[in-house]
Amino acid sequence: MTDGLEDAAGVRQAVSVVVPLAVAGEPGWARGPLPWGREDLPWDAARRGGYFAPAVARVLYGGRWHLTLAVTEGPLTLVGLEVLRVATPRDPRQALGVLHFDVEGPHLLETLRAIGHRPGALPDPLTGALDPAALFAGVADAAPPATPFALARPYTVAFLTPDATHTAALRRDAGDLPGTADRWLRALALRAAQADIPPPPERMARVAEEAVRMSADWSALVGRHGAAFLGHRPDRGEGDFYEAALERARTVHLDALLFGMVQRDHLAALTEGLSTLFVDSTGLARRVAALEQHIAVFRSTYWRRHQTVHGPADGLLRAFQTQNRLPELFADVLAEAADYSRIVQARENQQIAGALGVLTVLGLPLGTALSVLQVLGDDDPWHLLLALGLACAATAAALTTPYGRLVLASLRSGPRG
Repeated sequence: MTDGLEDAAGVRQAVSVVVPLAVAGEPGWARGPLPWGREDLPWDAARRGGYFAPAVARVLYGGRWHLTLAVTEGPLTLVGLEVLRVATPRDPRQALGVLHFDVEGPHLLETLRAIGHRPGALPDPLTGALDPAALFAGVADAAPPATPFALARPYTVAFLTPDATHTAALRRDAGDLPGTADRWLRALALRAAQADIPPPPERMARVAEEAVRMSADWSALVGRHGAAFLGHRPDRGEGDFYEAALERARTVHLDALLFGMVQRDHLAALTEGLSTLFVDSTGLARRVAALEQHIAVFRSTYWRRHQTVHGPADGLLRAFQTQNRLPELFADVLAEAADYSRIVQARENQQIAGALGVLTVLGLPLGTALSVLQVLGDDDPWHLLLALGLACAATAAALTTPYGRLVLASLRSGPRG
């Protein structure tokens, strides 16, 4: 970048990294999310639960644990870990791990590029003492998941506030933002310098539309693999508003994005379930019914377009859903499940019709023969056996007709289970 922001050191710099985990049991950590903020008014589960709708709060804080620690490696200082269980019907061990870092010096963008494995970037910082596999050892498995998992790479949430010299990120006296502010916001969210992904003018116009203006002081941008918060006035240090802004970015705003990731993971599990539905036709009706139940649970528990009355968090969730095409994906899941349900229903109706046809073919000759004997008043057992034999012969002959063969074929073609 020619604006100097690529090498700038913000007054406050932080990044939270979200990685996939597999949790075997309940971790021995403190229950609830990391309680950022003052001791007398922390952002704990109770305070955050009042920020979100009750159904969302249960998802975000019903199975969550945290650990406070301090590990420094280069410009990164790890200040806390979190585990959020996001069990799906296909993988009850599925979870999300969150690593919270403070970043020193002009290394925030380079750190993000390294995490994103950009060409020419520094080595991945999530190794050695900061390796998630080592940090979550004994609590969760941080190895790449064996089952389909939507979070294929770490998701980063960066936060940076400028000082008075960072004019490229600051609002002008007229109140408007320079174009360089959104360029840097895009770089932090995409974890890419201008040389990595040169932005065309058309794309930068879309960035201005997609950015979530938290207030006049800061903006956010949500991407598929990262999000970023950027200040637009000088940070005065201790006691400044940005102190509270960082707390919100690490708590309720991060939680809004985590809820989007939970939605994405459950939709990924539903999509995988649909794709394997016809691999084996045994028990198809039962498996379609189970899948419909999973969709109903997802719809009532996890699918929310509005999670809170507070605008910024709702804007972040909707931006995440838009970036990952979640509304379109859920519509496709519903349409495909409805198609499969119609197929199963049609096969069941075919079976029922076939069974009624068999009863007709079997019962009509026998009923006719017995009725004739009853009308004639004939109770000779030999005549009864003869009537039964003739009825069986008539039934066998009827089953050789096109109608009889159709009835038998309809019974054989139906699914079992």
